[in-house]
Amino acid sequence: MENSTATERKQILRDSKTRSIWQKGPFSLENKSGAFNRDVIYDALIVGGGITGITTALLLQKQGKQCIIAEAYTLGFGTTGGTSAHLNTFFDTTYPEVEQDFGEDSAKLLAECGKESFGLIEQLVKEYNIDCDLAYKDGYVYAETDEEVKVLDEILEATKRAGIAAEEANINGVSVPFKKSIVLKNQGQFHPIKYIFALAEQFVAAGGIILENTFIRETSYQDNTHIAKADDVSIKSRDLVYATHLPPGLNLMDFYCAPYRSYVMGFRLTDESAYPDALSYDSKEPYHYFRTHVVDGKKYLLVGGEDHKTGHDSPEESFQRLEDYVRLYYNVSEVSFKWSAQYYTSSDGLPFIGHLPGGYNNLYVATGYNGNGMMFGTISGKILNDIILGKENKYTSLYNPARVKPVAGFTEFVKENADVAYRFIADRLSADTIDSFKELKADTGTIVKYEGEKLAVYKDAEGKVTCLNPVCTHAKCIVAFNDAEKSWDCPCHGGRFDLDGKVLTGPPRADLEKINIH
Repeated sequence: MENSTATERKQILRDSKTRSIWQKGPFSLENKSGAFNRDVIYDALIVGGGITGITTALLLQKQGKQCIIAEAYTLGFGTTGGTSAHLNTFFDTTYPEVEQDFGEDSAKLLAECGKESFGLIEQLVKEYNIDCDLAYKDGYVYAETDEEVKVLDEILEATKRAGIAAEEANINGVSVPFKKSIVLKNQGQFHPIKYIFALAEQFVAAGGIILENTFIRETSYQDNTHIAKADDVSIKSRDLVYATHLPPGLNLMDFYCAPYRSYVMGFRLTDESAYPDALSYDSKEPYHYFRTHVVDGKKYLLVGGEDHKTGHDSPEESFQRLEDYVRLYYNVSEVSFKWSAQYYTSSDGLPFIGHLPGGYNNLYVATGYNGNGMMFGTISGKILNDIILGKENKYTSLYNPARVKPVAGFTEFVKENADVAYRFIADRLSADTIDSFKELKADTGTIVKYEGEKLAVYKDAEGKVTCLNPVCTHAKCIVAFNDAEKSWDCPCHGGRFDLDGKVLTGPPRADLEKINIH
């Protein structure tokens, strides 16, 4: 069996209806991947074709391992194709938070991790001469209220203690009024799809195999061998890496990670001089983030934020709030792009990278990146390589998925799991009863009770109705309609399904059941 990655694509696909600025192609691999051999026991199977999976696979392949990537759809289909592509040595979980929950030494280790991750990206870009718009920028974090100033002062001091160069600044990089700003030098940005396609090219050139449109639905372990089954192939490997946010099935990561969606919009401005030449972040909760990117000779202001837990709020309202916010400070001539993407937060703020607790031998996971996927996805590749190769890695303990911290993250652990329990019960009790599908608006979806049966119903613009069983196939929560992406999203663990019930992303392995209504 051969993969399809040698085919040129005018636009990459994503797990969404909205279109990100990164999707415009063409994207292709000049080298054709070798043929898959069902009789071979591969050294490592990496499930997921985003930055985590491709980085992990390339580094292992360079060490002489025979690796294979299985991607459910196409390269960059998930969060990597929807990132805002900031490269930072500071993180959503701030250094004072890490100091408080893990200690000052752990904060310093996190800072070293950020530097090493950025350094690995720089190394790969240089080694393979990758044209991915990598650029170095100043990063500004600013406060607009007295209360935010107090928090920013703590961030500044803890960031410096951790070993990251930071200082007070008299600008914040954007047109938003502020009371205090700090600047961190040598931050960065890049084009994530150009980058991962270049890595995939090198992976294939080194003998690696990529199988796209290969959804792993079942795994087993016997005789020290993993057996991963998709619809039409069965792949055997000694090591198995899930680079898919949450691994499939029910496991401990379901309790320690929570799914969130973030929103990004790309604007053209009336004034060419108004585009920021920096990375900027306010101190709101959730925060807004800014940067500029040039595509086909045109500048675009990229602004993100309005994050919320998956399946809880209206995505269209989130986009509108974000647009209204930007128009307060910039003269917008055009809204050129708008998109959303999913990420997972861990209960204690740091990622889980390593052996999956309670899983088979040689089964690994990398998740809980919060909004820092490009950085943690990159360093995950290095950490997982060292673990698989039996090498010592100084970050292994910090990100160990089996770590136990009774204090760190306890409040978030309780809050997120209480929310899951609430949604599991409350969503079963709430739904509008309808007598006819004519009552439903066109091009929208909702959960209804019809003739005594609870249904996830979507009516398209022409009036065609599609009905699904609304019970998520992962942990049996009730899905919610995503009005921006036209998908059914699970509010408990982030499983997402298309309008026909097919799994898009997340831990579910089975599609939603179609219900025939006459």
